Amino acid sequence: MTPPGALLRAAPLDDLIETGAHLRGFGGVHGGLTLALLTTAMAERAPGALLQNVTARYLRPLGGEFRIEVPEERTGRTMTALAARAVTEKGVHVDASAIFAAPRRASWPPVTPSAPAAPPPEDCEVFTIPPEFVAISTSMEIRPVGPNRPYAGGAEPELTAWIRLLEDDEPPDVHRLTLLLDGLAPSYAAVLSELALLPTVEFAVRPAIGLQRTASPWVLLRARTHRASADGWVDEGIDAWGPDGDHLGSARQLRLVRPM
Repeated sequence: MTPPGALLRAAPLDDLIETGAHLRGFGGVHGGLTLALLTTAMAERAPGALLQNVTARYLRPLGGEFRIEVPEERTGRTMTALAARAVTEKGVHVDASAIFAAPRRASWPPVTPSAPAAPPPEDCEVFTIPPEFVAISTSMEIRPVGPNRPYAGGAEPELTAWIRLLEDDEPPDVHRLTLLLDGLAPSYAAVLSELALLPTVEFAVRPAIGLQRTASPWVLLRARTHRASADGWVDEGIDAWGPDGDHLGSARQLRLVRPM
């Protein structure tokens, strides 16, 4: 079984991509892994450029085999806009769009969110997600920070945890970070007391400059639900930091609650 990090390094993006059951999330191929693969394919069309933003829309669950299509790019003065989609014989399952731009030298003052106070990962207990619920979780090590846990009926819709891939000690690049940003349970689950599905409808990722200098496989994630409506639509924000406090990137998820 190919682990997710190895798949991101070696996926034959011009051929049929085969993913096993060990890479599934809510009902299909894990959403973060799918977007990471789509981003990898788009990055090949923008060599030397840095990803500024990528957004995916999950139209239907994706099975184990699919192809990635990348239509022709559109290039402006400072950026390249690309699109990609994951396709099976049933049609388009996931479509994505991204903005890439060449590195720039500038001296504008940076603004980044501060990392929450957290003990080092080795001082935190391991949290195991049942593999029958999210199979790809067996490829990750998750160590929660603070008392909040999924489906524990807590007061705050927030989850904070250290996370890493188990297969090696490589620091995350933009593709691994995309996968890890979708590695925790939905933060809204922290206020629920019974199991419910919260599949992703839309997932947007914005890498930060700190990602280029991180050297640790560990990523500190803080996910918080900013808004949830009575009909089940959930707006979630996620931020990532390295162990040195460098901000690595942000994500936004639109989810929809569904009963089990």
